[in-house]
Parts: sequence; structure tokens; C-alpha cells
Amino acid sequence: MVARKEAMMSSVRNEIALANAQELMNKASDRCFLKCVTKPGSSLSSSEQTCLSRCLERYMEAFNIVSRTYISRVGREREGQTSADV
Repeated sequence: MVARKEAMMSSVRNEIALANAQELMNKASDRCFLKCVTKPGSSLSSSEQTCLSRCLERYMEAFNIVSRTYISRVGREREGQTSADV
């Protein structure tokens, strides 16, 4: 029963993480598009393509830094709880 509950909780956490990542990509795409594409047309200019690429790279880099920091922090907190339980 406990294993089943843990599996369900893990599944829910994964679904939430996926939804958050999708929301981040949607917001980043929207913001980068507004910033980089000043005159929408049938195709993107090379400068617009470059701007979009760099903008999205910055969002992903920031997301990765925040994610690593958060995961590290959660790990340290769990270790602290485990040693406090012992």
C-alpha cells in the first residue's frame, strides 16, 4: 500500500514538473517572440531568428540554473531531515 502511494506521488510530481516545463516554454516563446519579431510576416529574418535563438537559450540557461539550485536545496533539506530522524 505504501509503495503504491509513493508511486502515485512520484507520478503526480512528474506530471507537475512536465506542466511547469511546458508553461515555461510557452511563456519564453511568447516573450521572445514579442521581443524579437517586430514586424510579423510570412518568414523570419536572419536577425529575428538569431534573436529568438539567443533569447530562448537564455531562458533555458536560467531555468537550468534555478532547477539545479532547487534540486540541490531540496536534497540538503532531505538529508537534514533524515539525520534529525536518526
